[in-house]
Amino acid sequence: MMILRPIQKSDYAALVTIADESGHGFTSLPNNEELLQKKIAHSVNSFTKNTSQPGDEGYLFVLEDTETGEVVGTSGIEAAVGLDDAFYHYHLSKVIHSSRTLDVYKAVDILTLCNDYTGATELCTLFLKDGYRKNCNGKLLSKARFMFIKQHQQRFAQTVIAEMRGVSDENGSSPFWQWLEEHFFSMDFPTADYLTGIGQKVFIAELMPKYPIYVNLLSKEAQAVIGQVHDNTRPAIQLLKSEGFTFNGYVDIFDAGPTVEAKVDNIATVRNAQNFSVEIGEMTGDTMVLLANDKLEDFRATVVPMAFDSRSNSLVLTQELADALHLKSGDFVTATPV
Repeated sequence: MMILRPIQKSDYAALVTIADESGHGFTSLPNNEELLQKKIAHSVNSFTKNTSQPGDEGYLFVLEDTETGEVVGTSGIEAAVGLDDAFYHYHLSKVIHSSRTLDVYKAVDILTLCNDYTGATELCTLFLKDGYRKNCNGKLLSKARFMFIKQHQQRFAQTVIAEMRGVSDENGSSPFWQWLEEHFFSMDFPTADYLTGIGQKVFIAELMPKYPIYVNLLSKEAQAVIGQVHDNTRPAIQLLKSEGFTFNGYVDIFDAGPTVEAKVDNIATVRNAQNFSVEIGEMTGDTMVLLANDKLEDFRATVVPMAFDSRSNSLVLTQELADALHLKSGDFVTATPV
């Protein structure tokens, strides 16, 4: 059984392995042991924190194979970004160059450095090991976060965003960053990405061009990847689009990967999930259903085949499944078909 739960300090070694496997461009999980320990400690504190509004909390989850005890993936939520450190994006928009006298009219794309998503909730740190990218594991890692947001909405902002990994090769080379490096920086993409991941962002403000960049002045290779995702990220962005997330022209300042956004109430899982009373018994049916308890520190979620009727007031779970979700007869479980 695959169970998603809050990360624990004992998961440190597994997180180091995941950080190593995630590769270049995975800014939210740099391969830095001290930072990973701090990330786990911050998450543990966030789950125990008593708060009624989004702040600097960071919630990190892991996906555990209960048969082997192996941690095979991770996903996270930042309650509100940009409150302590500036949260940068480029916004892709247009300016018009026109002259009635010369009968010239030209629309030109520009990239403008901004902090427009300050205070938004961010979905982050989604990674699943190769051998487990099957069945509904990826959907569980991603969608369970929406269940958690639904059950604890006071902890999160009304706008939810997700930065999608942009185009880079197996060596970590980004066509977009190559142009920036040539004209404004003297460090390669993996170094810049790593420094941002460990919180050293001051160089962005110091070296990043302050004025809008005309897209047609970039190299053809850099222009081609603006708003495009890494091949490994395509399933993730398709899933988010199916949940109601949209791209509104904001891209990452390093690799130009797209940032997508949605209002909490418009996210499909948040909108469609319902609460059911738990009954213990034998399970039947083959509808794949996402289940989550309504707890905080003991949050648990999974996807299982079962009989599902949205008109019913209750769901039948086996004792084993109820135990895995930290539920008992009479408790409430949140559920929606995958």
